[in-house]
Amino acid sequence: MRVKILGTGAYAPERTLTNAELEKRVDTSDAWIVERTGIRTRRIAADGQPTSALASRAGGLALEAARVAPEEIDTLIVATSSPDSIVPPTACYVQRDLGLVNAGCSDLVAACSGFAYALHHGRALVSSGQSRRCLIVGAEELSRITNYQDRGTCILFGDGAGAAVLGPSDDASDIVYSKMGSDGRLHDLIVTPALGIAGAAEKRSDPAQYGIQMKGREVYKFAVPKFVEIIQEAVRAAGLNLSEIAHFIPHQMNARMIEAVAERLSLPMERVVMNIERFGNTSAASIPIALDEAVRSGRNKKGDLILGAGMGAGITWGTFILRW
Repeated sequence: MRVKILGTGAYAPERTLTNAELEKRVDTSDAWIVERTGIRTRRIAADGQPTSALASRAGGLALEAARVAPEEIDTLIVATSSPDSIVPPTACYVQRDLGLVNAGCSDLVAACSGFAYALHHGRALVSSGQSRRCLIVGAEELSRITNYQDRGTCILFGDGAGAAVLGPSDDASDIVYSKMGSDGRLHDLIVTPALGIAGAAEKRSDPAQYGIQMKGREVYKFAVPKFVEIIQEAVRAAGLNLSEIAHFIPHQMNARMIEAVAERLSLPMERVVMNIERFGNTSAASIPIALDEAVRSGRNKKGDLILGAGMGAGITWGTFILRW
């Protein structure tokens, strides 16, 4: 059974954190941040606005776009590395907020690869007939677990959520390909010791103990060639040529890394969807936010082939190809 995306949605908090504000916190500058990352602003969740609230806003918009009623959703997967709590799953709060009374709910932790993983799982459930309407959400509040004394990481991360409704395809639209991968030998490249957002808040007196810790240079050295490899593998496995891909939607990790990947693939930047300048790195939320922007702006046309790829802590990675 073919599976397609029925509708998408995205939400970012109202508050904007600028590079100028970060200049006042750590030894950095707007020029330094832009040169190395391409980021100018990122969104920050309000106090009392947990990850589930962002996920619910994005999920509700996806339901509206898909014209699917809440009670029709039978599966909900929330990909997040910044859950409201360890137990219960953040997905249960989203179920409550959206009235998804018939949905089985679970969280998925695959860091920045989370949305690609959720899409892979959702595709499998729908294609096998075990789910008719699956809502997948990538949502993060990385600001809660960011060490704002570490200039190497605090300049990168922001908050937001993106979502998609999956269902059986009644036309040529399809998830042509999806695959997950990981290499646990590289687990120490990106680590977050915090136990959920609430736990992180209690440890803010010592942010080095709860915040995101990353070996940036090692991540860059591994991620760029690996991204190239998994993209080439996806296109080859789907029986396609890279020239047939209308748009590439990467995890918004770092503009310079994305540009390096595109250069190695000889992929023109006009075919790459990027919004990292405005949102920063939102981990599992980055691909679905960019996808939703591409959909709502009319950039994705019927029949277009869309390639998505994410890579994050673990190290994990995931790829997918959509026929829109």
